[in-house]
Amino acid sequence: MERTRDKILPVTIILAALVVVWYVGAVMLNAPFQRDLDRRGDVTRGTVEFLQATLSQPKPTLPAPHQVAQNFVENTFLRKVSSNRSLVYHAWITLSSTLLGFAFGTALGIAIAVGIVHFISLDRSLMPWIIASQTIPILAIAPMVIVVFAAIGVTGIIPKALISIYLSFFPVVVGMVKGLRSPELTHLDLMHTYNASAAQTFWKLRVPASVPFLFASMKVGVAASLVGAIVAELPTGAVAGIGSKLLQGSYYSQSIDMWAALVAGSVVAVLLVTLVGLAGRITETMMGARPA
Repeated sequence: MERTRDKILPVTIILAALVVVWYVGAVMLNAPFQRDLDRRGDVTRGTVEFLQATLSQPKPTLPAPHQVAQNFVENTFLRKVSSNRSLVYHAWITLSSTLLGFAFGTALGIAIAVGIVHFISLDRSLMPWIIASQTIPILAIAPMVIVVFAAIGVTGIIPKALISIYLSFFPVVVGMVKGLRSPELTHLDLMHTYNASAAQTFWKLRVPASVPFLFASMKVGVAASLVGAIVAELPTGAVAGIGSKLLQGSYYSQSIDMWAALVAGSVVAVLLVTLVGLAGRITETMMGARPA
């Protein structure tokens, strides 16, 4: 009980501080427009009324937390899932390409990591290029990928999944390489003493040692995969998905809808990372690890 309180209390304090800063920022950014609006309408307000008007604008520069929360609840729980305004519907569209890209990105990352660990030539030739590939802004790559695949008639989930693969495979490669190389030299010598083959050393020593590193990197990878799916929806003019909600909000100055979509994306990311972490703990327990 005390341990749970020690974990929850700091997070609660930080969240409360962020909400306060958010409200202050909303007032500061929305106040100039409200003053101009009141001046044109020849309206005189008291301080409290002015603050209320500033925090209840229909198209504010920065929405207040309660406006975003109200929009999020309404479009998540009070609408049919099949509705085009439902955040659940848009989140599922983005989630489908995220999961596909994450699955292939993880598989690709593991395969590359195994090759790098076993072949020095791959480590020296491939690893620098993998690192260099992540220096290219995803906003520059996404439109090119979408346009090229659209030119050959490939649209829909596949181009978006490719962007997710591009972002998610890198942390898996780095984490898996670190994990496969984590066994100590004494353990490797012990396997050699037992006359274990390279395959036996790999499966009985390197793979078990790499599991914590793998799932830690997969947490980063799944979040990156979601970002890739959202970014991939931006240059396509997509009609569904979290990216499309952001586009529609920017086109029509619906800042509250945009922030609600961002909150929906954050919730999806938290759920995905939590599920990966849970899968990691279950896997480690099944392999004989002691619970933390």
